[in-house]
Amino acid sequence: MSEQSFHLVCPHCQATNRVPAARLSAAPKCGKCGQQLLTASPHELNAQTANKVIQKNDVLTIVDFWASWCQPCIMMAPEFKSAARQLPQVVFAKVQTDKYEQAAAPYNIRSLPTMVALEMVRKSHVNQARYQVIKSSSGCKACSRSTSYIRLLIIQAIYPRAHVFL
Repeated sequence: MSEQSFHLVCPHCQATNRVPAARLSAAPKCGKCGQQLLTASPHELNAQTANKVIQKNDVLTIVDFWASWCQPCIMMAPEFKSAARQLPQVVFAKVQTDKYEQAAAPYNIRSLPTMVALEMVRKSHVNQARYQVIKSSSGCKACSRSTSYIRLLIIQAIYPRAHVFL
């Protein structure tokens, strides 16, 4: 019987790596560049990297869609970064919507900041995989307490999935 494994996109070189589930909490490194796959800070995504990270990562991915002119987005950024440090088995990413509108378009971003939690959906009987949005939250209701709000977002999104360690 084979062990379950996950695909992770390296935030440094964009290579896709297969990581056994048991090694997710052991700071896995990229097979191509040798850097850590799960970092303690959000990945900054552009139009090309956003598509790859969202389509290839098998672990829970939380994306913060923000803009440089948005004051609530700027206020939330340190809390989002803090959540990334506290939850290293979750991929945290940021997309600057005023620079990369096309990266935000598939998610119908209408207000900022917007956090979207995504997960891979695999059909074992069919060799297909796709992402689905499992939770989305917009506006600045979470700005002042975003670490706890992100934790709640994750719990609501994945409970009772066991492969993410909270």
